[in-house]
Amino acid sequence: MEKKLSFGKSLIIIGFLLLSIFVGVIIWEQDPQIPIVLATVFATVFAMVNGIKWEALEKSIIENIVNIVPSIVFLLAMGIMLGTWLHSGVVPTIIYYGSKIISPKLLIPTTFLLASATSLTTGDSWGTAGTIGIALLGIGISFGIPAPIMAGAIVSGSYFGDKLSPISDTTVLAAGVSEVDVFEHVKYMLWTTVPSMLIATVVYFFLGLKHAGNVDLAQISELHMLLEETFTISPILLLVPVSVIVMIAKKVNPVPALMGGALLAAVFAMIFQGASLAEVVEVMHYGVELDTGYELIDELIAGGGLDYVMWTISLVLVAMTLAGVLDASGVTEAIVGRILRLVRNTGDLILATVVSSIFLNIATADQYLAIIFPAKMFKETYKEKNLDLRVLSRTLEDAGTLTSPLFAWNTCGAFISGALGVSPLAYLPYAILNWLNPIIAIIYGYTGFSIKYTNEEVVAEGSEE
Repeated sequence: MEKKLSFGKSLIIIGFLLLSIFVGVIIWEQDPQIPIVLATVFATVFAMVNGIKWEALEKSIIENIVNIVPSIVFLLAMGIMLGTWLHSGVVPTIIYYGSKIISPKLLIPTTFLLASATSLTTGDSWGTAGTIGIALLGIGISFGIPAPIMAGAIVSGSYFGDKLSPISDTTVLAAGVSEVDVFEHVKYMLWTTVPSMLIATVVYFFLGLKHAGNVDLAQISELHMLLEETFTISPILLLVPVSVIVMIAKKVNPVPALMGGALLAAVFAMIFQGASLAEVVEVMHYGVELDTGYELIDELIAGGGLDYVMWTISLVLVAMTLAGVLDASGVTEAIVGRILRLVRNTGDLILATVVSSIFLNIATADQYLAIIFPAKMFKETYKEKNLDLRVLSRTLEDAGTLTSPLFAWNTCGAFISGALGVSPLAYLPYAILNWLNPIIAIIYGYTGFSIKYTNEEVVAEGSEE
């Protein structure tokens, strides 16, 4: 049997990790990569001193990195696509028409609802944030709305569909590991998701009213004029994002879908903007950097390319290296196991599931592990308490799926912050659906509201807990 660290020793590693991130990221305002590397070195040395072999740690690190290779490929495709979308005039066209059509007062709630509809259709939060999300962010910035607020609305909408769409990978995964029919799982999630969505929509509406006064109409008119001078604006360019959304909705793998959108945008760059093939290739690698002399448009139409996503990829790699060490040394198992020992009633069990999923999103940097691991640890306890396993599957998504983009070193948080250029710490207060939903799940657990049991007798008992 492989040696594992005790709960007390696991706490030492987690304590060092939190201290490293707090000092490095919060106090010194550094990027999280090096604090995570230092925590990984500490955890590795500590584990080896306590009898865990390097070979076991190395094997776990490799397994964790192999598991996120598809995410890295997705990031590379997204970087290439964004570069071509900017250079071809796709993003400028969306900003141009969007800022003419959408009322500044309604932009924030509209952003949330459009992102929700797109992610529900495609089942893909990353694809939603990396396509329509980027364009909506640009419109918001042109209106003078703070980027963190726009990013929060985009994240909330993107993960609404990631959670509820029956074709989403996390929806299928949570239902599968909980032994629940996927459509029953989706219907049961409405109890927590719909109230969260309604509250978020109301808050976004009032935020829109508050920030509508920041709109400088003269600046918007000047932006339209500069976009027309710098790019050929055409509704035909909108075929590019539409084609990507349709491909993803038809369950084409996101990577080919993004690359298809990149290639179509590359062709349009040559047709509409007069770009050479060499320029398009350069943009795919290094991204777009304008020098129009107008700061707003130079900031709006910037980024993309392979170089643009390398920071995010480095963060994902160091985070998964740490996750491999934590897995092999038994840290995650020890922490979650101790949480399970504190469970006394249904409310405690749901709280433990939520806390464990959030902890795993932080410690393992992986959304899937934040769903799979608590399911394995808690499933039998749910059965012992005669709880319908839909309660488990729903709670896994309430916490595991929705909190994943709220942490900078989680693969989801790294992707979203890389795509939108806004840190998770900045957009977290405005990602209302993502942090409100777990709170509602906990409230339901302790009040007994919408908590299903396997027989009527237990319903009566459960309501008295």
